[in-house]
Amino acid sequence: MPNKKGTGLLMVWCDVPIDREDEFNRWYNGEHIREILGVPGVLDAARYEAVHNGPKHLACYELESPSAVLGDGFAKRQKSKWSETMGPTLIGENFFNPLYEMIYPYALTDEIANSGMAPALHVGRMNIPAERALEWNDWYDTVFVPNFERVPGIIRGRRYKTVRGEDPMYSVVYELEHEMASRSPEWKDQIAADKGTPK
Repeated sequence: MPNKKGTGLLMVWCDVPIDREDEFNRWYNGEHIREILGVPGVLDAARYEAVHNGPKHLACYELESPSAVLGDGFAKRQKSKWSETMGPTLIGENFFNPLYEMIYPYALTDEIANSGMAPALHVGRMNIPAERALEWNDWYDTVFVPNFERVPGIIRGRRYKTVRGEDPMYSVVYELEHEMASRSPEWKDQIAADKGTPK
């Protein structure tokens, strides 16, 4: 069975004018997702809507590696007539589409590779001063993410470094069983309990 996750991640964020939103959703769900999934190295995909903060729309593409997007297969893929007038780069606002390489876990496990798209995500994005990056990353990987993975409703956390796209350089993606998992008392307690953040 083909893997459902790899070491690359493409996230496409945008807001859409309210009068174009219905058509945008029809285009994305009915045509565009399928088009992108036809690109070699694109393993799985899902769309999400923000319940807190924004932009409202997020499309998340799991990639064998970042090269799936950087190669000719993505840039030269066949596009429909509809795609010539519709899409986040054409009608979207607050658009950005960072491309990431996984840095934690340090290797792709079978359990991750065979897991489907999560029902909900909690995404954090941050920059780290270069002189503190080694200490910060070690703490984030060995303390911070594992602690939050113990919160009920959290499937796992993965960390990424930007390969292409805007700052911030780093991103953490928590996969959730439901959208309220990262707004639970246990999640808030974990934030309050964490006193070990490198300063």
